[in-house]
Amino acid sequence: MSTPEPLSAHSKRSTFATITLRPFAPDDIAAAHALSLEVKWPHRADDWRLVADAGSGFVALSEGRIVGTALCWKFGEHGASLGMVIVSPDQQGRGIGRELMERLLEMLGGRTTVLHATPAGQPLYEKLGFRAIGTINQHQATDFRIPKIVLKPGEQLRQLRAADTPRLIDLASRASGLDRSALLPALLDVAQGVALERDGEVCGFALLRPFGRGHAIGPVVVEHAADESTRRAQALIAHCLAANAGAFTRIDTPGDGGMTPWLEELGLKRVDTVIKMSRNGAPAGDPSVVQFAIVNQALG
Repeated sequence: MSTPEPLSAHSKRSTFATITLRPFAPDDIAAAHALSLEVKWPHRADDWRLVADAGSGFVALSEGRIVGTALCWKFGEHGASLGMVIVSPDQQGRGIGRELMERLLEMLGGRTTVLHATPAGQPLYEKLGFRAIGTINQHQATDFRIPKIVLKPGEQLRQLRAADTPRLIDLASRASGLDRSALLPALLDVAQGVALERDGEVCGFALLRPFGRGHAIGPVVVEHAADESTRRAQALIAHCLAANAGAFTRIDTPGDGGMTPWLEELGLKRVDTVIKMSRNGAPAGDPSVVQFAIVNQALG
C-alpha cells in the first residue's frame, strides 16, 4: 500500500494539515462503500468493486479514516471518465473534493474526460475546465408497466452470445465516443443481455445488471435507422423490464434522447437530472449509432 501524501503545499487552508491522499486500493472497498452510504448513495460493495477494478483513483484520509474518494477510468488512448467523487459530510468545505479532482486530472492529462455533475458541483468542475454538453435523466421504479413493442419483419431479440462481444464493443464505442474494449467484457461478466438482430446481424443491444437497490439497465445502444431507432431501443428496454418485472429497476438516459416521456408513462419516474460535462473537447461519437441509456454516471 502506498504511503499517504499530504495535500499539496499550494493549498491555502491550514486545516489541510490533517488530510493526506494516497492511491485507492482494493482493501478500501468497505470504507468507500460506508462513505457512499453516509451520503445516501445506493451503491453496493459489489458496485464499488466493479468500478474500482476497472479504474484507479485516490482516497483522502483524516486521522487514518477515509473521508474522500475519487476514481477515474481510461478508455483507449484518448478518452476517460471520472466519478465516485465523495467527501464525508463532516469534512466538506475543506477543499478535499477539489484536491482529489486535481490529482485525477493530473493523471489523465490531455484525455477527453467526461463526468456527470449535480448543479451544486457544476461550478467547481467549470473552474477545472469542464463544460456542459448535455444532461442525463435518472429513472427508477419497482411498480412499472411492461410495454409490448412490435418488431418489424426481419428483426428479432435474442440472448447475447460470447461471439457477439466484438460487435458489442464496436457499437458501444461508436455510440459513446469512448473506447469500450476493456469495459464491455467486464460488464458482460456481471450482466445479462439481449441483442436486436436484423436479417441476422446485431444492430443493437442492452444490458441488465445488479446495481444498488435492484438492477440497472444500460447501456442501450442501437444503430440509427431513420424513424426506427427509438422503437428498437424501446424493444430492448421492454425486454429488460420484463426480465426484471416487479423488482427495482433504474435506467439513466440522455436528456436529448427522447425517452423520458415514454419511461414516465411506464411508471419509471424521473427522480434526478444531472449535467453531462466534458474537458479537453467532447467525445466524438458516431451519429450512425445511438446510446439511449448509459452504463452509469461514473463510467459514462
